Parts: sequence; structure tokens; C-alpha cells
Amino acid sequence: MKDKIDVVKTLLDALPFIKKFANEKIVIKYGGAAQTSSELKEQFAQDIVLLHLVGMKPIIVHGGGKSITNLLADLGVDTKFVDGQRVTTKEVMRIAEMVLSGEINKEIVSLLDNHGTKSIGISGKDGGFLKGIPKDFENFGYTGMIEHINPEIVNNIIEDGAVPVIAPIAGSSTMGHPGFNINADLAASKIAVALEARKVLFLTDTPGVLDKNMELITNLSIEKTEALKADGTIQGGMVPKVDACIEALRGGVKKAHIIDGRVEHSLLLEILTSSGVGTCIEL
Repeated sequence: MKDKIDVVKTLLDALPFIKKFANEKIVIKYGGAAQTSSELKEQFAQDIVLLHLVGMKPIIVHGGGKSITNLLADLGVDTKFVDGQRVTTKEVMRIAEMVLSGEINKEIVSLLDNHGTKSIGISGKDGGFLKGIPKDFENFGYTGMIEHINPEIVNNIIEDGAVPVIAPIAGSSTMGHPGFNINADLAASKIAVALEARKVLFLTDTPGVLDKNMELITNLSIEKTEALKADGTIQGGMVPKVDACIEALRGGVKKAHIIDGRVEHSLLLEILTSSGVGTCIEL
């Protein structure tokens, strides 16, 4: 009987958060180990289904850099990175779009459907959702930045009771242009702002933002985050993630979270518990 009571207590502990975020849009950037482990994939799908069933409106923006790199290697196509960002040649662009919009996007849709939640996968090209411009064509090729977002197509998916699953490929205003490969973190941030999301969460392969002693920092302000960047505490691959968080917050999103996607059910632990499992950044 005690075990049953503990289950009820756990559900009641989550109740205030379910009430707080009911009908709210929550953008989730899905990537890293959570996207490559079969077990973590299933747990991620279960988390999304639960959030959807209790009345939240999850919106998934996914990456797929490792899969793109692996396929490029299999095909014998060279891949180059500058400052941690992929240089997207026309050939790389074709493969990136195939992996992101085809393989990964549809795998996520299938996972969610198999767990009982309707989802619809799109890329930024669909319905003119994302329009891009070159980041720096001479150095990065078809790696782009988002110039414009038309939220109507995603809002229609949500209103239809489905979970949007978005591949970060942007269209172009130029006729015949192949489009742009967009960094998934930056895409998630801009999409969260455009859709007026309550939260944006970034799944990573680290516990969150760490201090100089490699201890987790659970709460940060924008000012403190900028200070930690300036003194070198935040460096490397964490910099674009905190920059994406800051951009979302300055655009009107209430809270941004960086969480460890390697932890079982990390999404539920972060959204439905008071302690959370990662770093929360807010104004």
C-alpha cells in the first residue's frame, strides 16, 4: 500500500506544474545522446506524450549533426567545421536535408505516433515556415540564419491537436535556391520567440552549466550568464546554447533550461518537479 501512496504523492507533487503550464507552448530542442540511444528515444517520446496529454503544447525542434557527419563519411564526402559550425557546401546541404527532414524527422514522428500522440513533421521549408539568409557564404556556404518565421503553419498543427516536429532547414526567397542548414539551438530559440512559448528547453550531453569546480549551476540570470562567459567559465559548445537561451529570454520567453538528455525522463523532471535537473536561466 505504501508504494501505491508514494505514486499518488508523486502525481500530486506534479499537479501545480501541470496547472501552471496547461495550454502553454513549450519548445524542446532535441539532440545529443537522447537522439542516438534507443532507450532514451523511447523515454523522450513517453515524456512528450505525457506533457501533451496533461494539456501542454510541446513543440520539438531537432538536430542531427552526428547522423549527418556519419552519412557524409559513408558517402566519402568531406565535412569541415569552422568555430564549431559546419561548412555546408551544396553537396553537404543535400545530405543534411535528407537526414534532418527525412530520416530523423520521420523517426521522431513515428515514435510519438507509436506511443499514442498524433504528430506532424515539417521542415522550415514547409508552408514558408522559416526563411533563411547566409551566415557568411564565403566561409560557411549554405549554413544560414533565420530571417523570417511564419508561425501560422505550426499554430495550425497545434490547434489540430498534434505535436509539431521541426527539422531546422530554412527556405530561401531566391527561386531555385536549395535553402539553408540552420543551427538547431538557434532555430529553437527563434521559434520559441515567434510562437510566444512559455519555456524553451535544450537537451544536451552535460548536466547543464557548470562552474569552475565543474559543479552544476541550477539558476542563472542573463547578467550572471554573461559574466561567466566573459571570465571563461562558460566556454566551448556551451556558449551557443546559453546565447540561444538569452536570445529567447530577451524575445519574451519566460524561462530557458539547459538539461542533461542522458538522464532518464529529464524533461519530466525539469518541467514537473520543483528541483529540476539542469540549469534554468531567466531574466
